[in-house]
Formats: sequence, structure tokens, C-alpha cells
Amino acid sequence: MSGEIFGFSANRIGAMLRRHAYLLTGSWARIIDIIYWPAVQMIMWGFLTQFLAGKTSYVAQAFGILLAGLMLWDSLFRVQLSVAISFLEEMWSRNLGNLFVSPLRPSEFAASVLLMGVIRTLLGMIPVSLMAWLFFDFSIYSMGFALAGFFANLVLFGWAIGIAVCGLVMRYGLGAENIAWAATFLFLPVAAVYYPVTVLPVWLQAVAWSLPPAYVFEGMRALLIDGAFRGDLMLGALGLNILYLGLGFAAFLGWFEASRRRGQLLGQGE
Repeated sequence: MSGEIFGFSANRIGAMLRRHAYLLTGSWARIIDIIYWPAVQMIMWGFLTQFLAGKTSYVAQAFGILLAGLMLWDSLFRVQLSVAISFLEEMWSRNLGNLFVSPLRPSEFAASVLLMGVIRTLLGMIPVSLMAWLFFDFSIYSMGFALAGFFANLVLFGWAIGIAVCGLVMRYGLGAENIAWAATFLFLPVAAVYYPVTVLPVWLQAVAWSLPPAYVFEGMRALLIDGAFRGDLMLGALGLNILYLGLGFAAFLGWFEASRRRGQLLGQGE
């Protein structure tokens, strides 16, 4: 079929992206929501960090640690949530049945919501990063090419969580939609966003090192404090992300098949 790459139809994926782009650009409330929460958090943490900078030598040494950690963490959260929201838009409008009686494959649908998750995240985080420079004279882009690696790893982990959540909600209905907002925060205490992994109890350190975000944020601190790029941490995060993304896709496809067999796709809605 024309436009197919590795069994995926670029035309069908592009059509789904256009659908969600129309939903997004047709609603000013959706656009504001993408920027509002990251901006509020960045400003609040920025002022707190400015206060602490005059009180503690650690924060004074590396002023950007909390702000950079916040923005990278929020990128992970926004990717996961944006993937889930793109999927939930179809459930709220009772459109899943219409989509899956078309030639659209589940894998192509998944690819479209993953790509839309990145687009929505960039639309929110780029303005917020510019606001951090305007308000606090801090540029997250000072991390250079390492920032792209950190962001890419967090996107992959957000994809893994997001696509698994989509499958879970498809299988168990909108009664489970709150998981879309809560799933990422399950990992926050052991993601080492604002403190090193060594702060955790020994048994929790093992849990932290089994999750890609811990590698990303340890790498971020090494870069900001010591000026050292830790390629081993970047590769460790990438290896785990490949595993988790595979598991997330498998969970999504498994729950999709279970929903299809039970005839749930036509009955989903608010």
C-alpha cells in the first residue's frame, strides 16, 4: 500500500495527527491548558529557588538544578498525559468504534497519539523555557546536546506509561481515566528529580535504578554541578526505555484485543 513503512501507513497516521491538530487548534482552552500548568509550576519553583539560593550553599552552587529538574520532570508528565488525553478525546466523543471499523490499525492509532503527545508537550514547554530565561535568567538550553538526550529519554518513558494507560482505560472504561493523571506521579519519589538516588533507602535505590528517569536526573545533576556528561547514564536510560516501551505497546495491544473480543469498542464513552 502506498505510504506504508514497516507495516505502518504514514497516510493513516498523518490523518489521525491532523484530526487531533484540528481539535487542539480549534479550542483556545486546550491551548491555554497546555501552557498554563507548566508555567505556574516553573514560576513558583523559580521564586522558591531564588529564595533558597541566598540561604543554602548547595542551591547557590547550582541555581538551575531545581528549575531544570522541574522542567524536565514536567516534560515527562506532559508527554504521558498528552498521550492519554489524545486517546481520551476519542473515548469522550464515542469515536473509537468509528476509527476501528476503518482500515486504521491499532499500532497506527498508537503511533499517532504518541506523536501528538510530543507535539503537545513541545507546544507547552518551549514557551515555559523562554519564561524561565525571562524571569530568572536561566536557560535550560545551556545544557547543549545533552538536553536533547535527556528529553528524548523522558519522552520514551512517557510514551511507555501513556500507551499502557490508554490500553488500561480502553479495557476497563472511563472509570479508570483518573489513572491518566496519577500514573506518572507514582514514580516521582524514586525518580531522583530533586535529590540524588543515594538519599533513598538502599532497597529503594534498586527500584530507582530500574527506572529510566533516575538515570536522566542523575545525569542532569552531573552536568550542572560537575560539568561532566555521563554517557553511561544516558545509555542506561535508553536501554531501559526500549524495554518499557515494548512492554507498554504489548499491554496496549493486549488490552485492545481484549476490548475488541468483548465488543467494548462501540460502547465506550462518557
